[in-house]
Amino acid sequence: MTRFATAFVILLFSAGPTLAQIPQTQIPQTDSPVVVTQGEASLKRAPDQAWVSISAEARAQKPADAQQKAADAMSTLQAALKRLGLPADSIKTINFSLQPDMEYVAGSSRLKGYVVVNQIEVRVDALDKIGDVLDAAGTSGATSISGLRFDLKDRAAVEREALKQAVQDAMLRAQSMAAGAGRTLGPILRVEEQRGGVPMPREIMTLSARAPAAQTPISPGETEIRAHVVLTVAIR
Repeated sequence: MTRFATAFVILLFSAGPTLAQIPQTQIPQTDSPVVVTQGEASLKRAPDQAWVSISAEARAQKPADAQQKAADAMSTLQAALKRLGLPADSIKTINFSLQPDMEYVAGSSRLKGYVVVNQIEVRVDALDKIGDVLDAAGTSGATSISGLRFDLKDRAAVEREALKQAVQDAMLRAQSMAAGAGRTLGPILRVEEQRGGVPMPREIMTLSARAPAAQTPISPGETEIRAHVVLTVAIR
């Protein structure tokens, strides 16, 4: 490097302001203090809707005969349900299977015939009809009744209200944390909903076929909706 170039570089560096001379407003604040907290809310509501799974099973030596017997049983079952005033879209087939019916004796197996299972899910929009649905199923061809569960028709609205309350809870916690540190809250930087796995419908009861003629008593209880959020807020 020539003497002229060296002198120019020294002059360039000595002409710039030092860090202490730069106004603080020009220094980016990348490590602002924050508080991170969680908020929870739980709302309980009386359920106004129910689902129940009902199956008709049939066995025969020939596949076609097993299918016909299962079809006859399911037709009788659905006719009984429709007589209760259930709308057509409240009955949905959720499973149909045709399998060999094997018998195992002394370490060997032989084909006895075939078994057909036809399963439907029934939505009940009026809870006072649940007992009638179970009794009609048990006396009109069903071989299995299971998976009775309750829910809310407008679950989404209750979930949104629970989220709102969870955020409010998180804000109150953040205010307490900031006050304890002698600070005040600044802008909200992040709000994140924490969603766990979708809960599987809880089986309430299982009935065998041919339920008694008396109406089956059912107690829906309450449906609980939970919300959980994580809140990040700047403090000053």
